[in-house]
Amino acid sequence: MQIETIFHQPYEPYLYINDNHSYIIRLQTKKDDIKKVQVYYGDPFLVSENGWKYEKPLKMNKVFSTNLHDFWECVVEPPNNRLKYAFKISDQSKKLFFGETGFCDQLPLFDLSFYFTKPYLHLSDDIHPPKWVKNTIWYQIFPDRFANGNQLNDPENTLPWGLDPPKPTSFYGGDIQGVIDQLDYLKELGITGIYLTPIFESPSNHKYDTTNYFRIDSQFGDEWLLKKLIQRCHERGIKVMLDAVFNHTCQDFPPFQDVLKNGMNSIYKDWFHIHSFPVISSPVPNYETFSFVSAMPKLNTENKDVQNFLLSVGAYWLKECDIDGWRLDVANEINHSFWREFRKEMKAIKNDVYLLGEIWHFALPWVKGDQFDGVMNYPLSHAILSFFAFQNSNSTEFSNKINQLFSQYPAPTLYSLFNLVGSHDTPRILTQCKQNDQLVILIYVFLFTFYGTPCIYYGDEIGLIGGGDPECRGCMIWNESDQNKIIYDVVKKLIFLRKKHLLIANDGQFKWHSVENEPNLIIYERSNEEEVYLIILNRNENTSSIKLPFQLLGKKITNIWTNEQFSAESNAIFVDVTPYSYLILHFPI
Repeated sequence: MQIETIFHQPYEPYLYINDNHSYIIRLQTKKDDIKKVQVYYGDPFLVSENGWKYEKPLKMNKVFSTNLHDFWECVVEPPNNRLKYAFKISDQSKKLFFGETGFCDQLPLFDLSFYFTKPYLHLSDDIHPPKWVKNTIWYQIFPDRFANGNQLNDPENTLPWGLDPPKPTSFYGGDIQGVIDQLDYLKELGITGIYLTPIFESPSNHKYDTTNYFRIDSQFGDEWLLKKLIQRCHERGIKVMLDAVFNHTCQDFPPFQDVLKNGMNSIYKDWFHIHSFPVISSPVPNYETFSFVSAMPKLNTENKDVQNFLLSVGAYWLKECDIDGWRLDVANEINHSFWREFRKEMKAIKNDVYLLGEIWHFALPWVKGDQFDGVMNYPLSHAILSFFAFQNSNSTEFSNKINQLFSQYPAPTLYSLFNLVGSHDTPRILTQCKQNDQLVILIYVFLFTFYGTPCIYYGDEIGLIGGGDPECRGCMIWNESDQNKIIYDVVKKLIFLRKKHLLIANDGQFKWHSVENEPNLIIYERSNEEEVYLIILNRNENTSSIKLPFQLLGKKITNIWTNEQFSAESNAIFVDVTPYSYLILHFPI
């Protein structure tokens, strides 16, 4: 028994509230090392002359594994909302009890300090993202490149739509009116949430260098037009999320200009991280910036005046325009205490506002219920691209990466993670797949049958191509004859099926099924106590004949993609999975 690999803590993601009356408890052990785990638990104050009185021990189930570890879980209802507990861990030859102070051979009934403790179940500690988020299909729009609805507000030197490849300084005239004009397109596709990259006043085409947080950039329209967009979206059942850049500003931001002018005498000098005076921008800035971009000075979000200013920005657009979410740029470079205050202020205005942080890595500290409701799930994106697009990992490695994601977050958090395979910061998905649209389709089949709230980057659904920034920010193609209708039709149908069959979204359990000698094929199920959806994806150029991992004699099997049905006439059912194809099968348990 490798006790040095055994781990638990009485906090997320190893313990979290499951519902009003129970916890999910999780334990980590070395892979394939432990045969059985039980939880001994009880009220911490129930003590008699014979020591601590515990409830009937509960069996833990091994729910998933990574390449290094097994993870065990069970549901525990704490007596009187109070909980002490320890684990009984058994391998083939011995057993040990594991508690907060370590390991022992016998359960110490008179030493209550041995046990893990959760003093009281407070419902306010529950992780509860907005309920609407888990059923939302997002569509990310880079406004300058989506649709030009009003040429009268085009910036100077606007280029003809889509004629030339984008450059860092290119403008094409896309605007808010263009988004309004295409809402029926988005509704027809099945979109229920729009994420707009920044639309506030800024000299750039990307607008991640804000000069005025209270004014819509004139190249996009004005506040009245934004209100019109949001109203039209809400009429169609579409949520709207705006992008806020609170980590840094533009060099033209008035408070920074005041610092440049007045130096030490500026009332705004503490709004930024100025190392010395006078302030210089080149050859090396003597102030902190986003990355090393001198034109993007970093805000000092520990300064109370800066905090109040940014809180007022967030509150203004919630109150005035009834937006539904904030996507928060470079969120991991801003102090946690500000985000806690930001959440408190925004939720007080609109309780179900979605707060999404841009964090590219493991992000549990931000999603414990006191800061963000979700983060941009780039680790999932990297795992998907590695397996499907680059094919530098096999099915076992892919499942391990997905299970690693499971190990890092409580289940309620998984439902609200923002799942994407393309964005304004990454090469286009079709380009990453070397323009193999069959691989793109497999990626979307996985994305839309997995936990989380999925997002499509504008144009990916019709086969836009392009490398990294700025190539990934090309103009949307509106001529249908130039669109990839194969990808579009599949994405549209996947969205429809995800809405119709909630078990393949966020309502069902997830389980892998292994297939020997099939490194290019993945099989997993989404299920509950009554029914199963079995998903099979083949990234291989060869056909595979697969035995379905269930006893199916006499059961009706439905291919929900084609609506074909057949009754199993034996327990052993084989299916052929052709090259680059997929199956979504449904049957009762």
